[in-house]
Amino acid sequence: MMHHSKKWVAAAAIAAAAVLAMTGCAGGGASDSKTEVTVWHYWDGTNADTFDSIVKSYNENHSNVTIKSVNVPNADFLTKVQASARSKTLPTMVIGDLIWVPQIAQIGTLADLSKSIPSDTLSDINPALTSYGSQGGKQVSVPVSANNLGFLYNTDLFKQAGLDPTKPPTTWDELIADGKTILQKTGKPGYELFTHAGDNGEGLTWDFQVNLWQAGGQFLNDDNTKAAFNTSAGKKALQYWADLIKDGVSPFAPWGAFEKGAAASAQEGSWMVGIWANDPPFPFASAPIPYPSDGKPATNLGGEQAMVFDGDAAATKAAGDFLAWFLQPKQVTSWSEATGMLPVTNTVATSDDYLSWVDGHQPLLRPYVEQMADARARPNTPLYSKASFAFAQEIEKVLAGQTTVSDGLDNAEAAVNKILSGS
Repeated sequence: MMHHSKKWVAAAAIAAAAVLAMTGCAGGGASDSKTEVTVWHYWDGTNADTFDSIVKSYNENHSNVTIKSVNVPNADFLTKVQASARSKTLPTMVIGDLIWVPQIAQIGTLADLSKSIPSDTLSDINPALTSYGSQGGKQVSVPVSANNLGFLYNTDLFKQAGLDPTKPPTTWDELIADGKTILQKTGKPGYELFTHAGDNGEGLTWDFQVNLWQAGGQFLNDDNTKAAFNTSAGKKALQYWADLIKDGVSPFAPWGAFEKGAAASAQEGSWMVGIWANDPPFPFASAPIPYPSDGKPATNLGGEQAMVFDGDAAATKAAGDFLAWFLQPKQVTSWSEATGMLPVTNTVATSDDYLSWVDGHQPLLRPYVEQMADARARPNTPLYSKASFAFAQEIEKVLAGQTTVSDGLDNAEAAVNKILSGS
């Protein structure tokens, strides 16, 4: 999902070599009963190369297991999993987008990974990420990568507006005030919002959830059966968006203005730091996402999760053992450094080893790493994607000025509840 520059590819090669070096030489002769574990993932480029090198080092050190990694393009992934379930040719393991976990759990029976991954490893994983794979007392998925949303800003436009680029806004009020100054002095909007539902709605919804959580709200109720955003917190967050647009601070337009240098700041994913590492389109900096002065910090998590289909007992166990190893600090550190993805375990996210790498090689990732402590995950339901689209379509009408904040939330609530009730 990420495109990386040459500098990062070189760093990846070094990190991959480090993985091989630290895991040492292969032990023992091969036995007759080799267990094969096929893993499907959609990574390409640096991420795929790094994963393959980690798999290779694991295979060299585990003579009775062969992990085989297969790239399946993101666009075909779920369709291929469904087809392989019908033809009873499912792979042992799949690694896919976090929001696919509930859908994949309906396609095939997933193994309980808490049986093969030590409890101290599981409890070290960011709890918002393990919440995603927690179903009926089983841990049906574990995260292998993470990203989140932070505040990226164009330091040139901040300077042109007479603002101090070392002091980005920290509250909603400051963001609006800075945004107005930038608009006045440069003629460019100060802050880009994701205002259009597009063809799936998720861009708007996952951006909005951050501000909803910061205001103290939640998107769905605890068991994901009903909308929970039509509250005073929901009104506060949506009013903030409507005000940004009304004041001209945020354009009502398709996404992409900030990345083209046409808006001064945006809520952007941690992956942009890597994409821009070698060849930034303009000088930029990163910061935690501003939150309301009477609210609390929050960000939204993305990333990939691994799931194991409960088929052949030996393969299921071997896949669980591989994930237990992959989630140990050494592997989490080298994988995060090579790919620029954020560490999924608290130990690594706060370790001197990893943080000194960040400060030395990729300092703009630092706010994203620190925000892992305030990160939340989207609701864990197979109906989430449909609910997200329905929500975004109604909210877009508010942002377009076609309906009021409270009517828009009423309409969105009705649309989402209709989907969640299956009617």
